[in-house]
Amino acid sequence: MSIFCGIPILESVYCLACARWVWLKCLYTAGRESENWGLATAEEFEPIPRFCKLILSVYEDDLRNPMWAPPGGYGMDPDWVILRKGYEETHGRVPPYIVYLDHDHSDIVLIVRGLNMAKESDYLVMLDNKLGQTKFDGGYVHNGLLKAAEWLFDTECEFLRELVLKNPKYTLTFIGHSLGSGVVALLTLIALQNRSKLGIVERRKIRCYATAPARCMSLNLAVRYADVINSIVLQDDFLPRTTTALSDLFKSLFCLPCVLCITCLKDTCTLEERMFTDPRRLYAPGRLYHIVERKPFRTGRFPPVVRTAVPVDGRFEQVVLSCHATTDHAIVWIERESQKAFDIMMDRDRIMDVPAKQRMERKEFLVREHSQEHEAALRKAIALDIPHAFPTSPYGTFTLSETEEAENSGKSTGGSPSEPLKKRSESWDDFVERLFDVDESGNMMIKKS
Repeated sequence: MSIFCGIPILESVYCLACARWVWLKCLYTAGRESENWGLATAEEFEPIPRFCKLILSVYEDDLRNPMWAPPGGYGMDPDWVILRKGYEETHGRVPPYIVYLDHDHSDIVLIVRGLNMAKESDYLVMLDNKLGQTKFDGGYVHNGLLKAAEWLFDTECEFLRELVLKNPKYTLTFIGHSLGSGVVALLTLIALQNRSKLGIVERRKIRCYATAPARCMSLNLAVRYADVINSIVLQDDFLPRTTTALSDLFKSLFCLPCVLCITCLKDTCTLEERMFTDPRRLYAPGRLYHIVERKPFRTGRFPPVVRTAVPVDGRFEQVVLSCHATTDHAIVWIERESQKAFDIMMDRDRIMDVPAKQRMERKEFLVREHSQEHEAALRKAIALDIPHAFPTSPYGTFTLSETEEAENSGKSTGGSPSEPLKKRSESWDDFVERLFDVDESGNMMIKKS
C-alpha cells in the first residue's frame, strides 16, 4: 500500500515506534523505576558503605599491606579476620570468601567476592541454570547459585555455630557482590530454614546485604524475605535488570551492548501481566536500595540520592540503554557513591541538629515502618495473583519472636499453637481493610475519609 501511494507509511510507523522505544529507554537512566519510592534514612543506610569496604577487602592478598584500599581504608582490623578461603580451598564451588568478627558492631560477617572473569569455575556457577529448573521453599531459584550456597553452608555451618555460641549477642550477616550476592542471598534462605543448626533462635539475628545482585529467586521469595535480605543497586547497573539467560549473556560479553539492546526489545514486548504470572521468572532479592546520582540529558554525577522500597511491580523490569550500565556494576563505584550518599544524610542530620532521643525514636519508627511496608508488599503480591505468594507471619516482619513465644505457650498449655496466631491475623486483616483499598491494578491506596 505504501508503495502504490508513494508514501512509506509502514516504514514511518516502524521508525516512530523505534524512536518512542529508544526515548523511553533513555528516560529510564534518570532512575525512573524508583521515582515513587521513599527516601532512605541514615540509620538504615549506615551499614551499607561499611559493608562495601569489607567486600573490597576480599580482593586484597595482604590486608596489612593493602594495595587497593579506598580513602580512609577498609575500616577493619586484620586480626579480626578469622577465616579466609580462596579458590584452592573451595575447589571452584564458590568464589573466595572471608569471615570477619566485627567486635565494634557486634556482628559476625561472612563476605563473598564477585565474579572473577579469569576463573572458569565462576562462569560454571553462573551458567548452571535453566528456566524453572530448581524449586525452593515454594518458589524458584537459580540452580548454580543454590548449589554454591548449599556447599558453603555445609562447609562452614559448624564453624559459624561456634562463633554464634561464643558471641550470643552478635548478629550473623552475609554480604556479597555480583556473583557473591546471589550466593549469599540463597545462603540466607538456607540459614533461615536451618537456624537450629546455627544456634540461632530469632529470625532477626540473620540478615543479608547483596550489592549489584543477580536475579536469583522468584518474585514470591523476593518479597517474602524482604525483611532479611537487602539489595543495593547503583543507578543503571545491568545485572539486576538482566532477564535473559545468563549463559547467553556471558557468551556474548564481547558484544554486551548488542545483548542489552536485544534484551530491552524483548522485555518491552513482554506484557507485565505475563511477567507476574510466570512463577519461574527470577528477580533481584529482598528490599531494594536504589542509588541515583545522574539525571537525564545531563553530564556528570550529581549528589547521590538513595530510595528504598519493597516493590512488587516495577522491580527493575527493564534494561536501560546507558553507557554506565556496566560501570555501575563495579563495587568500587558502589562503595564510593554509597559513602557520598551516607555523608550527605549525616550532614543533613547535623544541620537539623537531631537530638539523641529523637534518633532512637526514629529508629523504632523505622522498624515499624519497614514491617508495615513488608506486609503491604506481601498483600499486594497476593492481590496481583503472584504464584505461591503468601505471608510469612501474621505478626509482620520484625516481631517473629512473638510468634515463637505464642507457639511455645500453645505447646506448653496443650492447646493449638495456631489459635492465637489466627486471632491476631484476623485483627490485622480488619485493620488493613479499614485503612486501605485495593484498586483494579492491585495497588493499595489509603481510604479517603
